[in-house]
Amino acid sequence: MVVKIRLARFGKRNNPFYNIVVAQARSGRNSKPMEVLGTYDPIPKVPPDGEGSKFKDIRLDISRAKYWLGVGAQPSDPAWRLLAMIGLLEPKFGHGRAGGIQPTPDVN
Repeated sequence: MVVKIRLARFGKRNNPFYNIVVAQARSGRNSKPMEVLGTYDPIPKVPPDGEGSKFKDIRLDISRAKYWLGVGAQPSDPAWRLLAMIGLLEPKFGHGRAGGIQPTPDVN
């Protein structure tokens, strides 16, 4: 059984809200998951005190995410990006470079 960590979409039209879930790879996007690890709200919110910049809310049970990664669950690309933001995985793609190509140092 192949298990994936992926996002399940909820919320209204033009106001998405995602659950970060563990599900079998062949099940549908919004089918019943094996476990819900957390939530992700991609709409930037103003901080409660009104000071500072807007932020996107990510709530995740880190111990369960580590467990599922440890037993071989494969994250989807959006889930990989979120897990990399938190620090559980290395970033999969380069930051602003085409294809993630690293520059070679000049040896003179």
